[in-house]
Amino acid sequence: MARRYKITVVGAGNVGATCAHWLASKELGDVVLVDIVEGVPQGKALDLAQAAPIEGYDVKLVGTNGYDETRASDIVIITAGLPRKPGMSRDDLLKTNAEIVSQVVDEAVKRSPDAILVVISNPLDAMCQVALRRSGFPKQRVIGMAGVLDSARMRAFIAEALDVSVENVTAFVLGGHGDTMVPLPRYSTVAGIPITELLPKEKIDQIVKRTANGGAEIVSLLKTGSAYYAPSAAAVEMVESILKDKKKILPCSVYLEGEYGINGLFVGVPVKLGARGIEQIIEINLTTEERIALQKSAAAVQELVKVLGL
Repeated sequence: MARRYKITVVGAGNVGATCAHWLASKELGDVVLVDIVEGVPQGKALDLAQAAPIEGYDVKLVGTNGYDETRASDIVIITAGLPRKPGMSRDDLLKTNAEIVSQVVDEAVKRSPDAILVVISNPLDAMCQVALRRSGFPKQRVIGMAGVLDSARMRAFIAEALDVSVENVTAFVLGGHGDTMVPLPRYSTVAGIPITELLPKEKIDQIVKRTANGGAEIVSLLKTGSAYYAPSAAAVEMVESILKDKKKILPCSVYLEGEYGINGLFVGVPVKLGARGIEQIIEINLTTEERIALQKSAAAVQELVKVLGL
């Protein structure tokens, strides 16, 4: 009998709960929602379970304050950590969230030694570094969600500017998940046509700037809290590519060992995601300007990693 996949989501805040929602609605597997706040993961899991007869998804949803229910998970999505507040830099979050992610990884890995870790907690690239060190996993099984989200934001802005279907638009954003990210207009297309052929440079520059500022724009509008629909959907796209062995090429934060001239750091680059996690890191040709921007982005990640002493 085929068994269902088991997916643990750590953190039952907006991102984690919305992850559980997308995962259940796509029937990707049974979902365990973990949070330290008593009653919250249990209540949200119960609510999602009661939506199942209406939406027609057959998955088991469990909420818990511990980790025993997570045993033998195929994927562990880590969203735990303090959210970014207005006026707060990603770096302010650094040390507190590093401690939280360390504890989560210790507990999860003890019970699911074969799992693939998908990290969403900020500052993203540095938290991936923490997860890799704490887990002792091979680098193929620790993946950061950033590029899929940043590219989705860029795709939304391109589709809006050209009044075309979002399905026609592909975009590539590389680098660290932060103000130094590197959107690549040359590799961004609409039905295969580069956007450099379709939009004036000023408009492209506006889109690039808005993409890099995508998260902060939402934080400033919401006043309390940060984005969660798109970040959780981005993580679930990655999970789906892994569990269904789709081998999608997606920009993810991964541990580089010489690729793009970057060594020993998590940085966003295009990768093939399949059943084994990261199956291939794809090196694309960059112009001198793009390469410099990527190095600058990597240097920003290096700063954070240095602060953590990793």
